[in-house]
Amino acid sequence: MMRNEKNSLPELLAPAGNMERLVTAFRFGADAVYLGAETMSLRNYADNFTADSLKAACEYAHERGKRVYVACNAFARDGDIKALPRLLAELRAAGPDALIVNDPGVIRVARDTVPEIPLHLSTQANTLNSEAALFWHEAGIKRIVLARELPLEAVKQMRAALPESLELELFVHGAMCVSYSGRCLLSNYIAGRDSNRGECAQPCRWTYELRERGRDGEYFGIEQDALGTYILNARDMNLIEHLPEVISTGACSLKIEGRMKSIAYVATVVNAYRMALDLYAKDPAAPVPQSIVKELDYASHRPYTTGFAFGSGGADMQAPKSADYVSDARISAVVLGYDEKTKTAHIAQRNRFMDGETLSILSPGDVERSFVVSGIRNEAGEMQQAAPHPKQVLYIGCSEPLKEGDLLRKIN
Repeated sequence: MMRNEKNSLPELLAPAGNMERLVTAFRFGADAVYLGAETMSLRNYADNFTADSLKAACEYAHERGKRVYVACNAFARDGDIKALPRLLAELRAAGPDALIVNDPGVIRVARDTVPEIPLHLSTQANTLNSEAALFWHEAGIKRIVLARELPLEAVKQMRAALPESLELELFVHGAMCVSYSGRCLLSNYIAGRDSNRGECAQPCRWTYELRERGRDGEYFGIEQDALGTYILNARDMNLIEHLPEVISTGACSLKIEGRMKSIAYVATVVNAYRMALDLYAKDPAAPVPQSIVKELDYASHRPYTTGFAFGSGGADMQAPKSADYVSDARISAVVLGYDEKTKTAHIAQRNRFMDGETLSILSPGDVERSFVVSGIRNEAGEMQQAAPHPKQVLYIGCSEPLKEGDLLRKIN
């Protein structure tokens, strides 16, 4: 099974919507990333990867002993199948470690065209039982990304019934879909964007109102009471405090959702799970420190839930009345370099901050340091009281040592 060889932990699998996020994911502890090419991916609005950038991504990963999985999991039509051999040839030249597939036609063509590339079955296939898993394994699938509707106990039973040659992958963190493992038509009907071909407009995240006929077009907000109403607004999955139960299933890979998310999200979530997994390796019985659990509140998210992990879900999976994404922090800058002698950080600004403000440091395996900004200078060396314009390159005084790629953030 594909596990972290250092300590036999499950693989930590992170999203990579572009090259910057891929580098971030690996820097903060991911063992592998999944990403999309320019076609046949279910995230058409991510930056995605050209043939050249995908090759560069695979080379970057392999130089560091990491892995890259490419999503080809859109629901295919005949035109897509006709163009598929050319796409697969481009992917083969890039050198990915696996393709994530869903459509039986895509599987058949990929098996015949690029038999040397392992195939992972997307969660879109809704695999819920061991017989279905065996069916796909016989069709050439090496790994199955299980449906998020499965309780952990059911996953454990499936693992016991399946051959070791068939790997199982589980989602442990990120957005959940109100539809069954993503098979949704709301976007098609409301926005004319096909959610099963990479163009989901996420109408389940929108705010809705009711209009009563005969009242001059008057609109009424949809309120939540004790019985709940926000059935379209699913909470986000978060299993960081349940890693012993997750690992006991025998799944070889733990997946974080979010190819459309920022580097702040990728860094924060990957770092937290990396730290939690490494602590588990040292002492499986020890609880995850609250300082690490709290990190996930700093990433943009909806209220958290354990989803179907321990049962059938229900009201616990509905977001509260205020269903907007929340975050207890925002990224102020990315560190480009640090001068130990002058205690000066070279940074790429991402959000505004002021001289004298306290910024928290997000560094791989390190989440509890902060410092007070003691001076802001632009590249010309001119002093500033504030960093008002995002995406400037600046120099700031920082009493704490930093490394290239660290993130500086303002805690709310």
